[in-house]
Amino acid sequence: MRYIVYFLLFQCLLVCRLTVFAKGQSQGNQAKKAVRILKANSVLLDSIKQLIVVFNETPEQNSAVLVAMEKKNKIWQLISKPITVGIGRKGFAAPYAKREGDNQSPSGFFRLGLLFCYDKVVNTKMPFIQTSPEDKWIDDPNSVDYNRYIRGVTQATSYENLKIRSDEYKYCMVIEYNMHPVVKGRGSAIFLHLSEGEMANPSAGCVVVTKSDMEWLLNWMRPESKPSILMGNEKILMSGFLTR
Repeated sequence: MRYIVYFLLFQCLLVCRLTVFAKGQSQGNQAKKAVRILKANSVLLDSIKQLIVVFNETPEQNSAVLVAMEKKNKIWQLISKPITVGIGRKGFAAPYAKREGDNQSPSGFFRLGLLFCYDKVVNTKMPFIQTSPEDKWIDDPNSVDYNRYIRGVTQATSYENLKIRSDEYKYCMVIEYNMHPVVKGRGSAIFLHLSEGEMANPSAGCVVVTKSDMEWLLNWMRPESKPSILMGNEKILMSGFLTR
């Protein structure tokens, strides 16, 4: 009986070691992919020093990998281990194909913009707005304020409240998709925001992270480094479609 117990313990330890090894190998491969994506699109990155790369294996996956990178002495370096994030419920839209209400996240390179926070004090160097119940993001394609932030009264028939009952928007950073210029119907209210629980969940098109990961990102970001996001399916990003 004793030998059976020892054998089972050995098997358990072996499985645990192999699982840790496989996870390490997987994270290493994901980091290498992020570096390849960065190199394929490096022409876009001359003016920035902080970048988060978000990618999935197949376009329809509603989860993705996020890797933070920083340029030091003109050389890009990995800053974070790869983490799992949620994206649109139907994955990433094809390049330039994102539309309002399609439950897909856009593909492309975007600056990270306004930060909205429920709290008055936040551990970040990024400028932020303390969210009020009057704060809205307009998602009505027929409104003159489509894909814009409004505080107070609006004539729009549809909008996102930026202060809600859950903590999902406790930290809510704008991903500047379809903003320069705004094109009617191309999608709106694309944010980097918190998950519903301890695991990153899919969304209507946003990038969703856990509270601890978001707090780390906000502490790391510096406005002078122009934090940006490069996001999409890994094969499409590696093709360098944005540089063509």
